[in-house]
Amino acid sequence: VPNLQGPRYVSPVPSGGFVVSEECGDVKVFMSSCKLLCSLSSKYGHQFGNPAGVCVDSDGSILVADEQRRTVHLFPEHGAPVCLVSTGLRRPTGMACSSSGHLFVADTGENCVKVFKYCVRPP
Repeated sequence: VPNLQGPRYVSPVPSGGFVVSEECGDVKVFMSSCKLLCSLSSKYGHQFGNPAGVCVDSDGSILVADEQRRTVHLFPEHGAPVCLVSTGLRRPTGMACSSSGHLFVADTGENCVKVFKYCVRPP
């Protein structure tokens, strides 16, 4: 995939595509054909500081750790972005989410992994 501006982290999406965070301050979503589907900053009007870790949950929502702003935002397929974590992170980088609604954030500022429960789904 050419023409990325400092690609940092990548994660697959359930539909077969993938999402990439860029050092320049954007996150891009690609289809399985590697064709650009959208830019999260354009689609949602969201301004990133320095997006780092990205992951996609079982609902297809994209989660992004912002290293500069020390936050984690959830970008649903439909609707406005939601700030999931706004305090307690020093330098969030890598992320992963589980099917049970747990979010794992590598915080390199504190040399640890922090675990958050962000979604409660009925069994």
